[in-house]
Amino acid sequence: MNTATMGRASAHQRSPRSLARYSTTGARVILGLVFFVFGLNGFLQFLPAPQEPQRALAFLGALVGTGYMIPLLKGTETLVGALLLSNRFVPLALTLIAPVIVNIVAFHAALAPSGLPVAIVVLGLELGLAWAYRGTFRPMLAMRPAPTEGT
Repeated sequence: MNTATMGRASAHQRSPRSLARYSTTGARVILGLVFFVFGLNGFLQFLPAPQEPQRALAFLGALVGTGYMIPLLKGTETLVGALLLSNRFVPLALTLIAPVIVNIVAFHAALAPSGLPVAIVVLGLELGLAWAYRGTFRPMLAMRPAPTEGT
């Protein structure tokens, strides 16, 4: 095998790992944009509101009626979006947004099915990123972790 052939072989061997690196970055940026834009929209209302079924409007009205839930959700979405876009504290961001994504999927499955395809894509991006960062989550999933001593 000559050096030209070896160069092509090593470039070919690196290809799947490079693709995985870019797919993780792409998923992180897309998910970050989704939550940053829609989180900010909760405060600034720069996107038109979609037509929702009556039951979905009743649920959203109840959230608005609490006085704190929509700002909490939209603040969390904006923060998580910024963390994902800046590539800072990504595992923490994924952990914070997971229950929000579960509720987004449940909301669309039960009350507003027209948004379900986008919700499933968001869920897929979250799961893909959680898998990519699975080593970071491993200590969190220990059944009986020992407390850190000396702190």
